[in-house]
Amino acid sequence: MRAAVYEQFRGPIAVVDVADPTPAADEVVVEILAVGLCRSDYHGWHGTDPDIVCPHVGGHEFVGRVVAVGGAVQRLHIGDRVVAPFVNGCGECEPCRLGQHQVCRRQEQPGFTRWGAFAEYTTIPFADVNAVHVPEGISDETAALVGCRVSTAYRGVVERGRLAAGEVLCVHGCGGVGLAAVALGHALGAHVVAVDIAPDALAMAAALGADVLLDASDVADVPAEVHARTGGAHVSVDCLGHATTAANSVLGLRALGRHVQIGLFPAPTADFPISRVIRDELEVLGVHGLSASRFHEVFGLMQAGRLDLAAMITRRATLADIPAALPAMGRFATPGITVVTPRT
Repeated sequence: MRAAVYEQFRGPIAVVDVADPTPAADEVVVEILAVGLCRSDYHGWHGTDPDIVCPHVGGHEFVGRVVAVGGAVQRLHIGDRVVAPFVNGCGECEPCRLGQHQVCRRQEQPGFTRWGAFAEYTTIPFADVNAVHVPEGISDETAALVGCRVSTAYRGVVERGRLAAGEVLCVHGCGGVGLAAVALGHALGAHVVAVDIAPDALAMAAALGADVLLDASDVADVPAEVHARTGGAHVSVDCLGHATTAANSVLGLRALGRHVQIGLFPAPTADFPISRVIRDELEVLGVHGLSASRFHEVFGLMQAGRLDLAAMITRRATLADIPAALPAMGRFATPGITVVTPRT
């Protein structure tokens, strides 16, 4: 098969021929129909993920069609169209038994702990637990996005943030997951504030339902502006992953508010306004994806017409584009989401 491979972190990426994958007993092999180009893939290529060993093939946000089935797999068949979360739970450890596969103690992550979907084929481990059938009527492109950015935003806004209709949601960083958070906030009937420094990203946030747009490069004090416009957020989400955006998220909350950290930090430690957390009894919540067992809730919103992901897709690409497109993500030059079709 063809795959986009890098031999070293921050090194060149080449589309080359590699061996086709074969399934272990609990795995399926899928032909990749579409895969999102996600900033987490950029972090991986940049060398910030300790699970990645070079040479490596990234890509973790994909939809595929099953072409081979391991001997122990019972629930899947050749021809099934499936998506999987970026965290694949074992189904047996304590978190998995509680239905929280996204924090599995034995988790596998295609595109990180193993080769991923910037290729014509990849494997899904613990397939009976993690492979989710895609409903008819949902396109390959939008189904792929459920594997990471949309399901992660759902986990952050709906499950961890517990956002309710009429509450204020503030989204810091309107990349892919931030735009999904905006769309989910709008779907739930919240008052949505979108914060970014890119006019194009803010325009997309407005199209997806944001009520207030804040250009952080033009606002002297982002938290103060959030309070002035809304009285403070009930739920605030840092979708970028930076000390400044995380602090702005916390400081923009009203008392008893919930800060949700989705964006990955480029370093393991950072300054954080913990005194405000204590003073206002704020909640600080981490998010590491959504369990496959609840993907049907996201698909249900899509089928009901409450969550339209098509507007988030701004560029379509092929495997041949990945060597240039993945490193370019560090420049934040393209708003919205790029979807790759490997066989195009």
